[in-house]
Amino acid sequence: MKIAIIGCGYVGKAVAQLWTNNPETTVTATTTTPDKVADLNAIAKYVFILKGDDPEALRAVLEDQDAVVLAVAPKSAEAYESAYLHTAKTLASVLPEFPNIKQLVYTGSYSVYGNHNGEWVDESTPVKPNNSKSEILAETEQVLINAANTNLNVCILRLGGIYGPNRELIKIYGRAAGQTRPGSGNEPSNWIHLEDIVGAIDFAINQGLDGIYNLADDDRCTRAELTDKLFAKHNLPPITWDASQPSQRSSQAKVSNQKIKDAGYQLKHPKLMF
Repeated sequence: MKIAIIGCGYVGKAVAQLWTNNPETTVTATTTTPDKVADLNAIAKYVFILKGDDPEALRAVLEDQDAVVLAVAPKSAEAYESAYLHTAKTLASVLPEFPNIKQLVYTGSYSVYGNHNGEWVDESTPVKPNNSKSEILAETEQVLINAANTNLNVCILRLGGIYGPNRELIKIYGRAAGQTRPGSGNEPSNWIHLEDIVGAIDFAINQGLDGIYNLADDDRCTRAELTDKLFAKHNLPPITWDASQPSQRSSQAKVSNQKIKDAGYQLKHPKLMF
């Protein structure tokens, strides 16, 4: 199988490393950063430097591919629309020219659900993005879903918060140790380990998944519970929560992962790795 990975950052590079070890898979990787080419050459057969809104560059990447993974990650908040939406629109516009491509997998975010006051949400729950970033992500999903047809399966993976090697939870939360933070800390957490993102992308392509799937682990501890356990393990002072101030979390929901488990995916890290 020939697979193109558009966007080889934290997730895309890990997926490329998995498939490069499979002699039956040929990986084409893309990046917007010339300095990353040397590293990517070690884990991909072909490497392209491109911006996602360049249709000619995308056509060169898509030639002879069987599947595409869209795993872009913007370098700044200002780059969200360009990285996600413009890339999706350009990709959707050129995909009909490549009927050999049977599968597209896109890594999005559960933030499109917005604030559900800590209640459960699943793939049937209507999205209600409540900030500009999640609005862009919701629009990106719709562009890609509309690109699906009888010849092309489009799988949207709505990821929980990403952690893993070099992005451990202590690195994410460590600076908050001993601080006072707004809110009660009772918002549910939704996390997913890098190994499960890689595993789910591989699973989606091998199984030909179509439609939207949440991808979060089984752990739904609150932010307060998470940081208390984390800081106790690392001998750091806990956070003091100030419930008189509103929480700064814009996405508050318990994200169900039942659909992807029903499809047959087995989590490698069902519980948080502290």
